Order: sequence, then C-alpha cells, then structure tokens
Amino acid sequence: MAFSSTAFIQNNLRRRLLHHPNLNSSSASSCFFHHPQQHCQKITKRFNATFDNARHGKNVSTLILLRHGKSEWNGENERFSGWCDVPLTVRGRVEAVIAGQLLRRRGFHAKNVCVAFSSELQRASETCELALASMAGHEQHTWSSSRIRKDWRLNERHYGALQGQHKNDPLLKEKYGEAELMHWRRSMYGRPPAMDVTHEHYQEGAPRTENLQDCQKRVVQCWEDSIAPSLFDEENLPIPPSDRTIIVVAHANTLRTLMAHFDDVPDDQVQDIFVPNSVPILYRFKTETRKLISVKLESGYGDSHARWMLSSENHHAINKALSGGGTLTRALFDAIDHNGDREVTGLELEMGLKELRQDNYADCVVMGVAEEISRQLGPNERMHYAEFERRTRQACDNLTFKHLNPEDKVVSEEAGWY
Repeated sequence: MAFSSTAFIQNNLRRRLLHHPNLNSSSASSCFFHHPQQHCQKITKRFNATFDNARHGKNVSTLILLRHGKSEWNGENERFSGWCDVPLTVRGRVEAVIAGQLLRRRGFHAKNVCVAFSSELQRASETCELALASMAGHEQHTWSSSRIRKDWRLNERHYGALQGQHKNDPLLKEKYGEAELMHWRRSMYGRPPAMDVTHEHYQEGAPRTENLQDCQKRVVQCWEDSIAPSLFDEENLPIPPSDRTIIVVAHANTLRTLMAHFDDVPDDQVQDIFVPNSVPILYRFKTETRKLISVKLESGYGDSHARWMLSSENHHAINKALSGGGTLTRALFDAIDHNGDREVTGLELEMGLKELRQDNYADCVVMGVAEEISRQLGPNERMHYAEFERRTRQACDNLTFKHLNPEDKVVSEEAGWY
C-alpha cells in the first residue's frame, strides 16, 4: 500500500493520525500540518508499517455478509418470497457485480476467500457467484464455484400461507387485518398461517411457516456448526484462520437474525436491523478468542459491531437523496403532496416509492432507505415532512457510519484506524 503525494496523505490520514493512540495529538498536529513536506515520508512509513501489522499480524478473521441483489419479486409489486426460488432481475445481477467490484477495491480479492456460503435459493447463489467473479477481476482463475457451500438453513424466512402473495394485496389486508399482517412480518414471534399441501408453493420437506425466532434458530445453528468452524478451525484451506475471509450470501431476514445474534439485539428491536440489497457488511473477529473486535457503534437497533461497506456512488446517491429537493424528497413528498399540507399517509408513501423506482439515480441503498421508512408507517397513518426527514437521516446514519472513508480496509481496532 503506497501513497503518492503529500496531499493524498493530508486528506485521508488527517483524522486518523490525530486520533491514533500512539501519537500525541498536539505534536502530530504541529508536525504534520505545519511541516507536511518534512514529515510526510516519516508518517507514511509509520502508517504503512502499522497497516501491514494490523492487516497481517493481528490475527483477524473476517466475515462478510451480503444480501442478494434485487429479485423479480422485489420492487413495485413486492411479494412474500420466502422459500420460493425467485430469480434475480438484470438490476440484481448488476448489483451483485458492483458489490464484488467494491470488495476488490477495498482489498478483498476472490483468491483470498477460502469458502463462501449461500442459501439454496438461486437469487442468493447467483449473487454469490457474480460477486466472487467480480472480486477476481481479470484473475478469473483464482476462484471457483466449488468454494460455494449451499445450506438450506440460510434460506429466507418461510412465510407460510402468505408465500407468493403480493404484500400490498388489499384482499390480504381485508382477510387478516393490517395489524395482524404487520405483527407477522415485523415481530419476533408472529407466525403467519401455515401452508398446506394444496398451496401452489408447497415444497416437501420445507417448513410450513416460520416466525423470525424460528428463522434465527436455524441460522445461528448454521453459524455455529458450519460457518464458524470454517472461519476459525478448518484445515487444508489456502489461507490460515488468522487472515481468513469468508462470505455469506443470503436474505434479509436470515442476515438480520444473524446480526442480531452477533450484536445481542433485543427481540423487539430485531425488526429495525436494516439489510439493503448487495451492500457488504463486515464483522471482524480476533482469531484466538473468536470475539468480535470492532468497537460497537450506535445504530438504530442499539450498538453494533457491523461495518457497512459503501461505495462513493452509494454516498453520492444518498447525499443527493437527502439534499433539498433531492430524490427522496421529490419522489416521496413533492410529487404526491398535492394539497401542500406537507403530510403524507403510508399509502401515499407506497405510491411515492413507485415513482422513486423510475428515478435513474435511485440505487439499491437509496431504495432501501426509502422502503425502510415506508414500511414503518401504516396505510392510514400520517407523517409530517419534518418527521420523514428525521427518520430518513437516522436510517442513513445507521447505514453509512460517516467515520468510514472509501480508503478504509479491514484492519485491527487496536491500530486505531476504525
């Protein structure tokens, strides 16, 4: 890792140097910023040595979580996908490739991923293959689909009799009631009605229905007896556990419940964990102790060890969406608030989402934030413009963690760079 100019170092290491535990902040400020040419080489050498030590000598095992790209049942006429084997859309495939490119730019190459785990559903397994191929870049010989291990326990939560039905179907709401549907979807213990053998999406051997707790049990079991051993113990892999990286590609609810397990999230807050399509989420472990080493940061569901990896394109899209008259504002308020009272209902927000999906600047992260806000509001509930802005900014803050820079890589907390 090399730095080509004083300006680059000043722009990207200013904050890090001042907060490094082994540097006196006042002396660092005086030396570096008043005499940059004189001290540039010394600081660069020190940074590179610390980085290499953190990256290669601190015994860090890295787990990358990745939700599949957009599927044919995501989006405008979203359905309860569950265990239905729904394929990716073209956009979903592009999202998977972009995720792989982002990981490669941050130093995660396919040749260093010893094992990848995926659910048995094609939207996850195809995302996994596309991401790995993209992480390989021009070195396509450095990866193989044989590294991918499919496990049914990573499948999406089973939605029972609701599976395959449109989430906004008025007949569904009329039959069960809005409150009951939200209880099934968002609570840890709400379980939809079980499907029977006459259901069009019935599968022999699959669950008949699940709540989030059922889903979490099988996912945590998969972590404990398959994923964790491959990360920390498995021999005869090309990379030792002390520098090993493993990827898990799965679904919103399976990843949500696994993150809840890692971060000790209370049951009533699991529903608040935000898992956007195709955005890598990193967890780093001390190999010897198998304990998470990333400092916990405040999030919308409590403190979290997770680190979301966003591209500059994601940041640009989010900033655009949050600016005055930006994508979210225009699509979800200005375009639908015809009476000018600066309030909208949940139903109007759903209509606004349809317009947002037609916006060329609305990438997967922006869409995810908008949908996250929309799903918090009942169809007849009203939200003022100011409250929507507050919730949107909170969701973005929880996702982006503004302390991260595009140059950040997987390094030890002890080095002080995170």
